[in-house]
Order: sequence, then C-alpha cells, then structure tokens
Amino acid sequence: MTSSASAWGNSIPGIGTFFVGIDVAPGRYRCEEGKGGWWVRFTGPGGGQPVGSWPLPAGPTEIEIAPTDFAFETHIGTYWRLIGPAPEPGRGTSATELRPVADPSLRAELDVIVERQRPLAWMAPVTVLGFGVIGSPLLGELWLLALAMLAIMVALGTPSLSLDLRRARELERRRDRFLMPEDLDDEGRELLARVQTAITTVQESEVNQEGLLDTVDNAVTLPRQEWEIAQVLAKQAKLRAEQAEFTETASLPEVEAALRPLRDKLLLSVEAVTRRVEALERYADRTRAADEALQAHRHLEAIAERAHEYDELLADTVRDELAIPSIERLTEQGDELVRTLRTRLAEAAAAGGLAEGGDELPPAK
Repeated sequence: MTSSASAWGNSIPGIGTFFVGIDVAPGRYRCEEGKGGWWVRFTGPGGGQPVGSWPLPAGPTEIEIAPTDFAFETHIGTYWRLIGPAPEPGRGTSATELRPVADPSLRAELDVIVERQRPLAWMAPVTVLGFGVIGSPLLGELWLLALAMLAIMVALGTPSLSLDLRRARELERRRDRFLMPEDLDDEGRELLARVQTAITTVQESEVNQEGLLDTVDNAVTLPRQEWEIAQVLAKQAKLRAEQAEFTETASLPEVEAALRPLRDKLLLSVEAVTRRVEALERYADRTRAADEALQAHRHLEAIAERAHEYDELLADTVRDELAIPSIERLTEQGDELVRTLRTRLAEAAAAGGLAEGGDELPPAK
C-alpha cells in the first residue's frame, strides 16, 4: 500500500490504499474536488465489508474514517484534508479504541496485486463493445446501443468495484498477516494500547515531524516493532485461553503440576514483551522531553531576538543619566536669568520713582 506522510499528517494523498491507524489517522476528512473519483472504507473484521462511493459528484466531498475501519482506499485527483480531530489513542483497552496491526510488507504487496489486475478491469468495457460490434450486423443497431450503455456501466463500476472486492479477498486470504484488537485478550490489549500510544507520541512529535529524529528509521522500525509485539501478544492470549480451559476441565493435582512450568514460561514471555513495551515508552518519553527542549530552545531564540530592544532601552537609560547634569545646568541658567530680570526690574522701578511711597518689589531670589 502507498504510505502517507510520516507521523499521520493532516492530509491523505488522492490515490492509494492506507491502513487506518498505521498510515492514516481516523477522523473526518474533506476533499475540495472529487469529481469522477471514488473511495472505499474497508470495514468489518479484517476489512471484509467494504463500503464506498463512486463516481463522486463535482465539488467538495466529506468522509468519516472510523477508528474501527481496517483500511481506506481513495482515487481522486486532489487530496483529503483532516477537518475533524481524530480520537486520542490509548485511552483504554477496549477493542474499539485500538487500531489493527499489519505486517508492514503487506501494504506494497496488495498494491502490486491490484495494479496487476487493473488492465484486465479496464478491458471489460472494451470487450463488451467488441461483442456489440460483432453482433450488430445480425441483431441490429438496438443491440449495439444496449451494449454501449452496458459498457458505460461496466466502465464506471468495474475499475472500482472489482478491484475493491479483489483487495478485500486478498486481505482475507492473508489473515495471518494482520491482527485485529479482537485477536487479543484484555491483558494483551492493554499492552498494545501502551505500544500504540508510545508510537503515536513519537510519530506526532515536533522533533520527528521536523526531521530532527531519524524519521526514516522511525517509519520503518516502529511499525515493525508494533507488528512483532502484536504477534507475541496474540500468541500469549491464545495460550492463556488454553490454560484457562485446562484449569476448568481438569482440577487434578497432576494436571496442575503439568501446567505450572507452562505458566512460568508464559510469565517469562509476558515479562520479556513488557520490557520491550517499556523500552518503547522510554523512547516516547525521551521524544516528549526533546519536544519540550525544542520549545524551550524556540523561546530562547525569541528572547534573543528581542534582546537588542533591551540593550537599546538600557542605552537610552544611560543617556538619561548623562543628560541630567546638562538639564541641571539649564536650570541654573534659568535661575540666573530670573535673578537678572528681577534686578533690572527693581532698577527700572527705582528710576521711575515707583519705589517711593509705592509697594516694594519683591526681592530677587
């Protein structure tokens, strides 16, 4: 299958088939122009119940990809954009909150099968028209017209319907290449939820999306880790169920003694896979810490960009301090001018006789 942008981007390419929860996140998507295209959601156990729409009308089209969908196939000329938030993974251990897990190599294998059949699908309407041309001299023009209409219907339906049904059949034939949440018991689902939460944390981290981590290695290694862990969890669930049946049907001491070493081995396996899950969680924790460090780094860069404003402010403050003596000198000059004016005013008043018998002028300060 064609892989989408790393870390569950906010869009889905217009052409391809994508595992839900692995290639694309569940949620509500919209394409602005889907005219003549089609889409298929592979619902039901293992994607064996496809539902779709074709041909799409002109203009925008919206779809809802459910968390329980197995895969999503699309064939439009544009792309799908996420417009509704996807449910947060790992909130519980129920089957409806977990995504299917598939062998990473299954994606490309299914696309090769479908591409190999695509020319045959497009040959169907040509074959119908060929029969019409051959039979028209004998059966008349109405026969040719009827087969022409049939060819149009086949052309619209065959490339999508036949390929969708074939992919669904191929998925069912490869049932051992993917696991559904229902294949695990409660203990296995709880561990798988932790795995998927850790992987989602890494894939959706800023440091991963910006290429600061080894995104290529994450795109290859994390799905492989998830698939291998899920396989172990499925085997453990099966063995736990068998042990429970033995315990219920036979309570003899001999049976209990025979089961004890088997339980010990199963416990060792659970402890080993739990350590593997914890290693993924530590990686997710480091990634989360790296995100926090990246955000702090960006804050520091923003502060550094504004530092010059503070320097300018400080320089202005220094200029204020240097300007004070100059202002004080101006003040002294103003006081001297006032004293001079008062002296001259008193002299002028004395010269005019105003000081005799009149009010005295206030002394100059």
